[in-house]
Amino acid sequence: MHIVKSVGVLSVAKIMGLIYACMGLIFAPLFLLIGALGSFAGQSNTLPFAGIFGVVGAVVMPVVYGVFGFIGGAIGALLYNLFANWVGGFEVRLEAGPTTLVAPYPIVPPPTPGV
Repeated sequence: MHIVKSVGVLSVAKIMGLIYACMGLIFAPLFLLIGALGSFAGQSNTLPFAGIFGVVGAVVMPVVYGVFGFIGGAIGALLYNLFANWVGGFEVRLEAGPTTLVAPYPIVPPPTPGV
């Protein structure tokens, strides 16, 4: 068994920021749909730009999710490092993989011309 004693705060924050930005991209079409439905359902004289809110939300959401994911990842990594010092870290069982690359089939070199 191996024990993860600490993690790189910035590396975790970057990964979490990217993961949450991707989640924002996944939810962006939902905001576009809600904005379109709000634009069609509203009266034209009360709120003529109702559909804009969905578009702005779809554009801003991945950025906001990414920023909050970065901040949350940094806080989570800092807390992990603090708690791992107190009670130990995650126990991880690692298994050694192949040390050389093995092709799934035999590689035969092409015939050389004139030989």
